[in-house]
Amino acid sequence: MKALPQPLAVYALTSAGAAQARRLVPALPQATLFLPQGLAGRQAGEEPFQRLAEALATNFAHYGGHVVFAAAGIVVRALAPLLRHKTSDPAVVVVDQAGRFAVSLLSGHLGGANALARLVAEALGGQAVITTATDSAGLPSLEMLAGELGLGVENLAALAPVSMALLEGRPPVVHDPQGWLWPVLERRWPGLFARVTADQACAQQDQPLIWVGWRCLEPPPGWLVLRPPALLVGLGCNRGASAEEMEALLRRVLAEEVLAPACLAGLASVQAKSDEAGLLELAARLGLTLKFYSPEELAQVEVPNPSPTVAKHMGVASVCEAAALLAAQSRRLLVSKQKSSNVTLAVALASPPANSTS
Repeated sequence: MKALPQPLAVYALTSAGAAQARRLVPALPQATLFLPQGLAGRQAGEEPFQRLAEALATNFAHYGGHVVFAAAGIVVRALAPLLRHKTSDPAVVVVDQAGRFAVSLLSGHLGGANALARLVAEALGGQAVITTATDSAGLPSLEMLAGELGLGVENLAALAPVSMALLEGRPPVVHDPQGWLWPVLERRWPGLFARVTADQACAQQDQPLIWVGWRCLEPPPGWLVLRPPALLVGLGCNRGASAEEMEALLRRVLAEEVLAPACLAGLASVQAKSDEAGLLELAARLGLTLKFYSPEELAQVEVPNPSPTVAKHMGVASVCEAAALLAAQSRRLLVSKQKSSNVTLAVALASPPANSTS
């Protein structure tokens, strides 16, 4: 979910459309202009094509968004065989050749076409045409809001019943004990949602509900599960420990403690391990940031399981627990030190950022 897709491809079919497209491209970040061979100026960096359908087919998966100056019917027919799923299809905006209307055609929320249509309309002095139901009714788009706040949507199918409740004037209930989402809902749309406790939520399993949390659960069909970036993992290891061993310990701990892998927000260790191949590989595999702290920084953190052996070899009594707490900027350790043959691991819980209440 993103506010504006990147990179962008812009297309036109006629000379009038090309003129509008040339006006637009400078206003779009990372945009490439594709024009028919007779209109494209290679010296200006414009890419030629013979048929629009072929150009779209070639570029479709390689660009986050496509802006097409053409009739909507032409674009729909060209796109039909390319569509896969709303979670993966790029954004598509169709613009008339006079630049008066920018229509969000495909992937309005998840792909960012609504935001792109608004930007195109602003650049051309036209009107964005947004047809998604919540936008038309002036209601929040929960998937866009989740993306804005860094929350992952675990079960997209549950968006429909929650959005339908909003459209029908039935306030969806929200379980968000840490406050990753609720403060924003309460500030921007007061009275539109109702907050509930875990017990109250479990008593409403047949109702649309937004569950924000880091515990694994099997949600009822109408529950939308949002995953906050709340889990920070501290790691210590012997020299040469493999990424496989680290990941196996992490997966075991997550399963035993019923922690959602989608809530992993980062890894951390001591500075002396900054060249440890296994750590670097694990971070790359998981797509997580990896932070390193000096022994002096780690020594300032009070932990439940300091180790004389670790202090002897690393110059500090705790690596995994202290690193997890520092990375989370927290005092709450969800999982104290766990061990495998060559790895130690701890998990700390981060709090919502201060700007989550904006």
